[in-house]
Amino acid sequence: MSPRPPSGAPRGTGPLQKREARLAWAMLGPTFAIVALIVALPLLANFWISAKPVQLADLRPPAPKVTERVRGEAIAAGESLEVVYTVRNTSPNRPLAGVTFEDSAPEGVALAVEDPRCTLAEGRLRCAFGDLEPRARERVRVNATFAAAVADAEALLEGSAPLTTGSGDNPLTSLDFTFDNFRRVFNASEFWDVLWTSILYTVFGTGGALALGLFAALLLNQAFRGRAFLRGLFLFPYVAPVIAVAYTWVTLLDPNSGALNAILAQMGATEGPINFLGQRSAGTLNLFGLEIEFRLALTTVIVFEAWRYFPLSFLFILARMQSINTDMYEAAEIDGATPFQQFWYLSLPQLATILAILFLLRFIWTFNKFDDIFLMTGGAAGTRTLTVDVYEQAIALSNLGAGAAVAVVVFAVLLAFALVFFRFSPKEG
Repeated sequence: MSPRPPSGAPRGTGPLQKREARLAWAMLGPTFAIVALIVALPLLANFWISAKPVQLADLRPPAPKVTERVRGEAIAAGESLEVVYTVRNTSPNRPLAGVTFEDSAPEGVALAVEDPRCTLAEGRLRCAFGDLEPRARERVRVNATFAAAVADAEALLEGSAPLTTGSGDNPLTSLDFTFDNFRRVFNASEFWDVLWTSILYTVFGTGGALALGLFAALLLNQAFRGRAFLRGLFLFPYVAPVIAVAYTWVTLLDPNSGALNAILAQMGATEGPINFLGQRSAGTLNLFGLEIEFRLALTTVIVFEAWRYFPLSFLFILARMQSINTDMYEAAEIDGATPFQQFWYLSLPQLATILAILFLLRFIWTFNKFDDIFLMTGGAAGTRTLTVDVYEQAIALSNLGAGAAVAVVVFAVLLAFALVFFRFSPKEG
């Protein structure tokens, strides 16, 4: 028999606790629902579009549009003028079926039409065009005769808006699904290179930002004159507008007029200008017998990524370091521990959790980064990542379905990374 709990120990949730729990859920339920909708709806919409053959032009659903053009102002009694109706299909790639329009004549105006597609009944004009191909337009000319003088015939005739009908297939709302977008993405010759580029950019950009942040935190953890000024200065890359710092780097690295190339030339370090942002490869490196291509443009944007986002890591790491008890450092110094040993055996274990959290956040943010690479290279010279590919598929190639499919791949990669991270990351800190 299992031992019985002490007489004073609680044996379950009582009625009061249950009522409090129900009240808490009732009060927090709307907040949870709103947050879930904000997060889930865009995600579900992306999955929906990824399984449909949607082009950028499909954002405008097929619909008929009628314009009425009248030329004439002052009209005497018994005079006539011509009214031109133009019916067009607004969709550039979807046909319309059953297109019609109706318009009524103002009082005192008699209409006459010879177009066989149109009929007149009790002063009401009705025209049927059947099916309209994408971008197609049809014109109908109607003669209007005025029984009395009119000062502004155009305003009188255009006072009533024509009523249109017509239906077309909208791929955004239809129930036709396909995997062609994913086949197009995975069968593309450059997909795996783009995926590998994204991983390299994310891993080294994240690691560089953490390493620089850790170095800056170790440097500014010591008290010295001007430390507050340096702390503020170190925040500049992170708080400065990305368009400003990206343009500055592009200017400094310009192969013809950039300051860095001028300095390297004066030092005799290079034989000619180096196109840091436009040159894919700068040769090969022999690492343990393996020939590895040194990707110059990708390395440059990785350095920019590490420089721009190290201040965030610096702030978190410095805050954690200043909360560590200094007594153990004093004891370790008395025992003869070197500064490196103090850092490795005392500081680093204390920083493991914050470093893991920073690595998770920076990995996700860097993998989703678009503006930095797009502003500096536009994805050229071997710097095209999955996020840039989303833009190129959806906007440059006008294929929203393929762009959404690439976005789903981004989501799957980040989900897999998060699951692995939470499985092996430090649980205490």
